[in-house]
Amino acid sequence: MTADQSPRRSDATRTAILEAARRRFAAEGFRKATIRAIAADAGIDPSMVMRYYGSKDGLFAAAVDIDLGLPDLGAASPGAAGELLIRRFLTIWEQPPGNELLLTLLRSAVTDDVSVDRMQQVFTGQVIPAVLRFGDPADATRRAGLIVTQLLGVALCRYVLRLPPVISMTPEQLITDIAPAIQRYLTAPPGGRPGTDHP
Repeated sequence: MTADQSPRRSDATRTAILEAARRRFAAEGFRKATIRAIAADAGIDPSMVMRYYGSKDGLFAAAVDIDLGLPDLGAASPGAAGELLIRRFLTIWEQPPGNELLLTLLRSAVTDDVSVDRMQQVFTGQVIPAVLRFGDPADATRRAGLIVTQLLGVALCRYVLRLPPVISMTPEQLITDIAPAIQRYLTAPPGGRPGTDHP
């Protein structure tokens, strides 16, 4: 074996493990999926999974690691931020690998605390900082939470429950209907009407 073959083999093994893990976690959730089954799907010994990821928790965290790539709302025009968020969200959900990762998280979070923790990490690490760039920073957590209720509600109905009226809509139709609600969450003070002030 040449010196450069080992890193490439290692990368290939990691990729095979992650792909197998994502399929298993998506189909069975965190609790039911086993290291042994994931290793069998990847065609390797279970000890190799532990060698690369240390534990089932570590493997799950790697398998669902996702960067939402949310837009910089601080640079957005006051009336366009809601549309930017829903457009980006739908882009992730409509295309791999983001759709597969988010679907795994959403399905698993219904029954598994580990998935809930991971979803909360995405919320606190990516959604709140994005919302902080728009509106009153002191109110960012509340507004981000409301935005996530809207976004995950769309995801649940369109990609998990597959409700016919929702899946029949094009992304542009969804953006047109949902962007105003997200815009309100971004700009409205508690119990108030949406504003357009932009720091």
